Amino acid sequence: MEVFENLVASVSDVLYSKILLIILVAAGLYFSIRTGFAQFRLFGAQLRAVMEKPQDGKGVSSFQALMVSTASRVGTGNIVGVSTALCLGGFGSVFWMWVIALIGSASAFVESTLAQIYKKRGPNGSYGGPAYYIESALRCRPLAIVFSVFLILTYGFGFNMLASYNLQSTFSAYSFYDEKTSPWIIGLILAVIVAYCLLGGGSRIIKTTSFLVPIMGLAYILVALLIVILNITSLPSVFAAIFSQAFDFEAIFGGFSGSCVMYGIKRGLFSNEAGVGSAPNASASAEISHPAKQGLVQVLSVFIDTILVCSATAFMCMCSGVEPTAELSGAPYVQAALTKTLGGFGPIFITVAMILFAFTTLLGNLYYVDQCLNHIMGKVPGKKFMLVYRIIASLVILLGAGLSADLLWNLADVLMGGMTIINIPVIIYLSKYAFRTLKNYEKQRKEGVEPVFRSADIDLPQATDYWN
Repeated sequence: MEVFENLVASVSDVLYSKILLIILVAAGLYFSIRTGFAQFRLFGAQLRAVMEKPQDGKGVSSFQALMVSTASRVGTGNIVGVSTALCLGGFGSVFWMWVIALIGSASAFVESTLAQIYKKRGPNGSYGGPAYYIESALRCRPLAIVFSVFLILTYGFGFNMLASYNLQSTFSAYSFYDEKTSPWIIGLILAVIVAYCLLGGGSRIIKTTSFLVPIMGLAYILVALLIVILNITSLPSVFAAIFSQAFDFEAIFGGFSGSCVMYGIKRGLFSNEAGVGSAPNASASAEISHPAKQGLVQVLSVFIDTILVCSATAFMCMCSGVEPTAELSGAPYVQAALTKTLGGFGPIFITVAMILFAFTTLLGNLYYVDQCLNHIMGKVPGKKFMLVYRIIASLVILLGAGLSADLLWNLADVLMGGMTIINIPVIIYLSKYAFRTLKNYEKQRKEGVEPVFRSADIDLPQATDYWN
């Protein structure tokens, strides 16, 4: 196991210090420039697109698709992941999280717009994602299957085991917690609850996340804002530390694998998932009049995740006055920060927040896995297959609660990196259709009409199930 852990850690360091650093920044800048920085310029359009409802009143709305993707993005990584970055990478990692989110949101626009263009028609509405635009546009089913396998491993195993571990680690602050037995007991309870929800089908997943995500996110941000206000005098020094450490190049290049840049990129990508290829699976399910609308909605999801929720965690920790250390890495640092400002209420609140964050993350992740299983098998799997799969998915959640934190973080990073290495080159190659779609959308908006899309408007060479 130690050899395996070291191997995974080495692969993770190579991916994020060289390959993904270049790919993510280069692609994000390219998409930002080609869209005229749509992630900033069209903020009002993002808000309008979220409120659009299906014309027939029955399909998945833009808001519901946003909540499913946000459920996966906004999770335990927003609490424990940010805390880990602060403790191991320093305050400067916050700046690099912001950078990767602001630049990466343009990648989120492109991948989600493409998912809408190439989405498929099914008995229960539309569906799609990277596996489908790889197969439809590139005519390369083997690559599409490889991507689907990576997604299943990443979200069904890597991310869900990590979410389970992060949740149980929150209880370590309580006296009843026992290191040998408590992780397994908590993991078992979580696995049983998730299994119950999974047996209700995809519609229950969407309804559950649509209800919980806004409540959980708003409450968390408000408490974080309260803590910042109570410690407002420390805010100038916090900002000074963020920017001074972010540009301390001597320290960064002296040990890049443990630097603020590395942790900012790792935890930023883990949290917002822009360019990874996950959110397009939710985006494709939305019933809308123009693909660019769902692209804009997913830009908003990245902002919600990183600029709001991740920043909320970062500032309430940094303003508390508790010094981050490697020993406090993870949930303990957040709990210590809240306890210092809010007393006994702090650990209770963070435990409740972690339960909700983990729960919605697990459900959102498994919704993505469902879509990729459908793709690999070419149909909706039978009831017996899905029953076995959902039992396995629940057992994985139980397993994750008792494994090593370092192994789970590195495994999740490596699997997510594999998805990104496949998805980013594909969306760069197909991005011209996303750019044409955005241009068509803005043209109609300027003409004062509600944008309606036809594939012929952008000279799309492939046949689609929609937009004809």
